[in-house]
Amino acid sequence: MALAITQDGAAAQVLSKATVRSADLLGLSRAALARIIGLSEATIGRLAAGTYTLELGSKPAELATLVVRLYRSLDALVGNDDESRRAWMRSHNTALGAQPRAFIETVDGLTYTVRYLDGARAQS
Repeated sequence: MALAITQDGAAAQVLSKATVRSADLLGLSRAALARIIGLSEATIGRLAAGTYTLELGSKPAELATLVVRLYRSLDALVGNDDESRRAWMRSHNTALGAQPRAFIETVDGLTYTVRYLDGARAQS
């Protein structure tokens, strides 16, 4: 049983760090990340500082997983180019009908964007 707790703790730490890093690389502010995953800005600050970890299985953790997936899919499409990735996030996207960084602030927008990027990745 102790092994499972340790593995879950390690997985939660990895997800927490990956979420903050993904948000940074997507050009998302701490406030935007808070709105996207449903936590307070103060909690996001603790998450970024490493003094708070997401609880696996919680809604914020599920949404954080989607933020990481969004980053990974977009990064694969733009060839690990920071400026292209950030430009895509802040430019109007005709397929989404919105600017991605604003669109992903709703659960529907986030899930749709992840599916859109996964589909674009599959075609490339």
